[in-house]
Amino acid sequence: MRGHHYAVAVALLCVGSVAAADEQPICATRPGKSTAPCTVPAGHFQVETGLADWSLQKADSERDTSLVVGETVFKYGLTDRSDVEIDVTPWERATSRGPGFHDRASGFGDINVIYKHGVTPVDGPVQVSVMPVVKIPTAKHSLGNGKWEAAFLVPVLFSLGKSPFSLNLTPELDWAADGDGHGHHVAMAQVASLGWSISDKVSVSGELWGQWDWDPAGMVRQASADGSIAYLVDNDVQLDAGANFGLNRNTPDVELYAGISKRF
Repeated sequence: MRGHHYAVAVALLCVGSVAAADEQPICATRPGKSTAPCTVPAGHFQVETGLADWSLQKADSERDTSLVVGETVFKYGLTDRSDVEIDVTPWERATSRGPGFHDRASGFGDINVIYKHGVTPVDGPVQVSVMPVVKIPTAKHSLGNGKWEAAFLVPVLFSLGKSPFSLNLTPELDWAADGDGHGHHVAMAQVASLGWSISDKVSVSGELWGQWDWDPAGMVRQASADGSIAYLVDNDVQLDAGANFGLNRNTPDVELYAGISKRF
């Protein structure tokens, strides 16, 4: 279910001393498709907005594009190890064109409600969280499938010794709606992301993403190779940008995005 969404290139910034949470750099779910195990500090709000996300997919004589503007995740820290999140897409547009047809749909997207809880110490060399997600079908049928769906993620972060590198894995199990609209089935995704903290301000990451969807109508596999960069303006503000490149015909050929995250 999260295949079209985002994850973290600067997760390693969250690994450090046991100083007060307010003094630690912001740890956002953006950019990328992986997800950091860190949570928003207790009592704090955090807003992560995708300024624009555009993708293109070509197959034979058909050309499909998607544009998402302003997708925002609102987060609130419940405890030092848990937060609640609401992912809202205020506007998106999908187009499909080919010989003899040109379809277009736009409007409000689906809403995801998320709870994240850390199960390991926040300053340990290995950090693990659990993350249940519920999708509320608020998008019209031309943009969404109109079905409730759910996912369960287990973000894992490995700090690679004293090096500026970290490894982030995000296994995901989905309860996805059948393509014919008459039931649900299991789907699965996995992301492996290598992050590099170039400096106190700049981090980059490269990742491999795969998704396996066992719809009764036929199994669909997607895969991409992704890259992203994040710039820490200050401890509470992060800017990011990234690009994803499809590795098979079921995956968008290219996806470009940029965004901003702010902690209050």
